[in-house]
Amino acid sequence: MASGFIDKARITVRAGNGGNGAVAFHREKYIANGGPDGGDGGRGGNIVLVVDDNMSTLMDFRYKRKYVAPNGQDGSGARCHGKNGEDLVIKVPRGTLVRDAETNEIIKDMSDKEPYILCKGGRGGWGNMHFATPTRQVPRFAKGGLPGQAHDVVLELKLLADVGLIGFPNVGKSTLLSVVSKAQPKIANYHFTTLYPNLGVVWVDDGVSFVMADIPGIIEGASEGAGLGHDFLRHIDRCRLLVHVVDVSGIEGRDPVEDFDAINEELKQYSPELATRPQIVAANKVDIMEDPENLERLRAHVEGLGYQFFEMSAAAHQGTRELVKKVAGELANLPPVTVYEPEYVPREPVIDYSAPLDIQRADDGTWLIEGAWLQRVMSNTNFSDYESRMYFDKCLRDAGLYTRLEEMGIEDGDIVSLYDFEFEYQR
Repeated sequence: MASGFIDKARITVRAGNGGNGAVAFHREKYIANGGPDGGDGGRGGNIVLVVDDNMSTLMDFRYKRKYVAPNGQDGSGARCHGKNGEDLVIKVPRGTLVRDAETNEIIKDMSDKEPYILCKGGRGGWGNMHFATPTRQVPRFAKGGLPGQAHDVVLELKLLADVGLIGFPNVGKSTLLSVVSKAQPKIANYHFTTLYPNLGVVWVDDGVSFVMADIPGIIEGASEGAGLGHDFLRHIDRCRLLVHVVDVSGIEGRDPVEDFDAINEELKQYSPELATRPQIVAANKVDIMEDPENLERLRAHVEGLGYQFFEMSAAAHQGTRELVKKVAGELANLPPVTVYEPEYVPREPVIDYSAPLDIQRADDGTWLIEGAWLQRVMSNTNFSDYESRMYFDKCLRDAGLYTRLEEMGIEDGDIVSLYDFEFEYQR
């Protein structure tokens, strides 16, 4: 991969944990038995993705691979709620696909303006003010905060361009882009390839413009990973129209018909769907053409395949305006840029019910139960739904919790407290 451009990066993100609830009691002169007033912990910070149109690569993610949002603060007395953790905002270029690192499924296509919460922060734990009842007026316990979500994801940049310029290196794609737009790509006489996919906005008329991308030059074998081509071919995926630039000058001894077929074969190998994308063929460098026969052979070959054909010289500004108008006319009749739909479905974590739960008994007789797998089961339980509650009850029974409580001496009517859910035990 080119040293100056990154279009794929793997990162680890983790939202903040919720703060712990507080155990505190109201203390004020002349007021006896003020009661519990421990506040709740704050919510952990979310991991939020936002589009930044000033970014054009994923270079920033080469140097930083781990992103952790702040935790929520613990609650305190006087019913003070802990401060929520600040969201950690990660900026990405427009057109970035976010994939699950394990399954490669698309989680989100960052092509719109809306922020996206990739990982949610953990809920804050309840303070002891929530656990006061007529029979339990002095609860000496609170709840810990829940952990934030974590995810390993792959960021993959796919340019949001209407038109992609394709063709061998050094055929004049960068020159064409610089002539028809305000983009300033690096232009040189080399046989390697552009290292950056350059973007330019092409103005056609009032209210008519489009985005053109100078796709890094494809070389033969790119679809098998040769050279730089394989890493960059994905940038053409979203383009609605391809402009295939072919050098017909003959200065370098190349055959334009062979070049045209070689590039299209690479497209077909990479993506059969991409090979069927509408394509306009632009014969470039006609002003320095050594053999007009090259031009006519290419014209006959291209038109015979049903493609539209244009003569031009990007360097001499010859035929470029006509090409731009034709491109704008074609785009007006084509569907909008592809936006990828999410494919990722969160998988239920494998729960090890054999992992021990922490069971303690508070001073007032309440049974306090905590554990990692219990947190996960509760986060997926809708306690307002009868069937969901019955499934939750079955999970506890299958895990042997009730048997263990009975061995520890629990009696009918005792209160069992599981994080922010309580129930009265009945055999």
